[in-house]
Amino acid sequence: MKIASFNINGIKARIAALPEWLKDAQPDVALLQEIKSVDEGFPRELFEDMGYNVETHGQKSFNGVAILSKLPLEDVRRCLPGDDSDEQARWIEATVVGKQAIRVCGLYLPNGNPAPGPKYDYKLAWMARLQTRAEALLAEETPFLMAGDYNIIPQDEDARRPEVWQEDALARPESRAAYRRLVNLGLTEAFRARVHGPEHYSFWDYQAGAWNKDDGIRIDHFLLSPAVADILVDCQIDKHVRAGEKPSDHVPVWVELDN
Repeated sequence: MKIASFNINGIKARIAALPEWLKDAQPDVALLQEIKSVDEGFPRELFEDMGYNVETHGQKSFNGVAILSKLPLEDVRRCLPGDDSDEQARWIEATVVGKQAIRVCGLYLPNGNPAPGPKYDYKLAWMARLQTRAEALLAEETPFLMAGDYNIIPQDEDARRPEVWQEDALARPESRAAYRRLVNLGLTEAFRARVHGPEHYSFWDYQAGAWNKDDGIRIDHFLLSPAVADILVDCQIDKHVRAGEKPSDHVPVWVELDN
């Protein structure tokens, strides 16, 4: 089973590029972030015609997440538990029914800038809620993964120029500590379980020639529960997608599971 995560930075802008990538990569499940569309505005028929079941949690002009799955989806839930007042569309989860049922959680974690400030407080509070959800799934012994745009640079090696990110919300000590607490629950960071060393990125800004300079950061991650980590075959970043026509500033990350 191949499960991918892709921050598409707007479904309207990626209406041609996304189907082309799906045809080329052939993921069984794709977790999308920043669809930037209300649910009724998402072109679901386009993806249903490609054989995908489609579930969205949209929001006008901002945020928004979705699941595309060639396998049946059950018990779809939207909104990260823990704050009934949170209206931002950043979370969707469902059970993918395969040989082994897996709970897939697609997330678009808040950016948090400027930091410090209210937006950073929201980011850290959201991460605390994320940890609580992971703890609940672990307590249930549910095989699960949490994947998406975490807006976290875990270590300096995950940035071409780490020095410019030191005071940014993506790399501040509090952000990294919250991410480590999540991993230290017993989760496996899939990419680093398979690939080591610097110069592996999933995001390049549109500005200042970042792509041509390979001035990137790695902020799109898969965290796997122990049961899912046991069936991990591979995890890679589809860097070549950034060089395509009208690309997102992110590229897909995917895992292959023996399922």
